[in-house]
Amino acid sequence: MPLQVGLVGLSNSGKTVLFNALTHAGAEVTAYASVSEKANLGVATIPDGRLDEVARVVGSRKVTPAAIRVMDVPGTGGSLVAGLRESDALLAVADGFSPESDPARDLEAIRLELLVADRDHVERRLERVRKEAKSGDPATRQEVDLLEALLVHVEAGKTLADWTGELPSELEPLTTKPLIALVNGPGGIDGKLEVELAELPPEEAAEFRDGPSVLDQVVAHLKDALGLIVFFTAGDTEARSWPLRQGQTALEAAETIHTDLARGFIRCEVIRWHDLVACGSHAEAARRGLQRLEGKNYVVEDGDVLNVRFNV
Repeated sequence: MPLQVGLVGLSNSGKTVLFNALTHAGAEVTAYASVSEKANLGVATIPDGRLDEVARVVGSRKVTPAAIRVMDVPGTGGSLVAGLRESDALLAVADGFSPESDPARDLEAIRLELLVADRDHVERRLERVRKEAKSGDPATRQEVDLLEALLVHVEAGKTLADWTGELPSELEPLTTKPLIALVNGPGGIDGKLEVELAELPPEEAAEFRDGPSVLDQVVAHLKDALGLIVFFTAGDTEARSWPLRQGQTALEAAETIHTDLARGFIRCEVIRWHDLVACGSHAEAARRGLQRLEGKNYVVEDGDVLNVRFNV
């Protein structure tokens, strides 16, 4: 599954403007969300100068940066944010531009909405499992007991992130996901400006900013919150970067590329990106002993260039 983030925010927070700034999707920005509105889906690419260097050395005809799927839901109601349960992290956008804006208040309201959504989710799951438990299955009966305890927990105003025990895998709670707060206003991000700058070449756009772009800021937050790293694959046809969690293995990296690579995994050729650039080719790196073979349990490091050997 590709990395996915969800956008949450109250009406007029600039959430959809941020979505457009990240994805260049051009989604319609409306003053108030409607329940009938559909979620906006888009892709944000992660720029990485290392990928360009690797592609240049290898002679790749195509360069594909790592991508993040972005979902923007039209509001904060329980049925709306339910679509964010598969997200790896949530970006909470608070209004910082309006004369009477109070970002701290808005962020607290968002947290409460997520808590209520999880409470309703636990209750619905409990109703369903109670019916299944009538068959007398011990495992189902145990889940009923667990869900009843969880319902008491969330009704007391505690998030599922505060729960010290294990959670049923079917829940996919929202309050356990990293929540990254972004204030759309002075001292924070300027989504409207970023949408305008997206029309300019990167070098020109940088001249209008006092610091990093909103995409760079979001990527930095995600790296901290999720422990993200990036690895590369490179050949004549394409050079590509891929997001991965810190501590994940070569087998998991192979699965990120394609499930067939993981299924038929044999070995993985590994070289540091800067070693490949310095050597000028895979062959020269291998001759100098800088390219090595690793097994499926090898822990991938940020900046590794991988070539998976597999047989299906």
